[in-house]
Amino acid sequence: MTTDENIMDDELYDDEDTMKDRYLTFHLAGEDYGIEIEYVTEIIGIQKITDVPDMPDYVKGVINLRGKVIPVMDVRQRFNLECRDYDERTCIIVVDIDGTPVGLVVDKVQEVLDIPENDVEPPPKSSSASGNQFVQGMGKVGEDVKIILNVKKLLFDELESLAENLDES
Repeated sequence: MTTDENIMDDELYDDEDTMKDRYLTFHLAGEDYGIEIEYVTEIIGIQKITDVPDMPDYVKGVINLRGKVIPVMDVRQRFNLECRDYDERTCIIVVDIDGTPVGLVVDKVQEVLDIPENDVEPPPKSSSASGNQFVQGMGKVGEDVKIILNVKKLLFDELESLAENLDES
């Protein structure tokens, strides 16, 4: 885990200008994804997740992170991908959207990459209305493509209800 922590120590606390066009990349079900580094607060290993009743399947529950209760979403399940057992590479990416922290469970974290705006193309058109609702763009990195996610859209529907449910408990 020290590699991931070093990435975050070195990369995360720079000025906001240096966060532009920077993405934390991670692997999920055979594909590479990226989220804007400005939303990432830390990366932690998988830990005990307490189940919370009456939540969508992809909301795995909550964790206690240094005394703060944080909801955790399994991104595989959010995308309706096949579930798999968590292993030593499974990580929780803690993001903060408008003051609300949420953990995102991913298969493994990769690296922080610079993907200039001119190397990000719009997502392909989808026949289903919800097909690309979480995709912000397609980032070209050498011969590879990273699927850039819109973290706010990924979490928006759930944030308000999760925060209200946790505040009530």
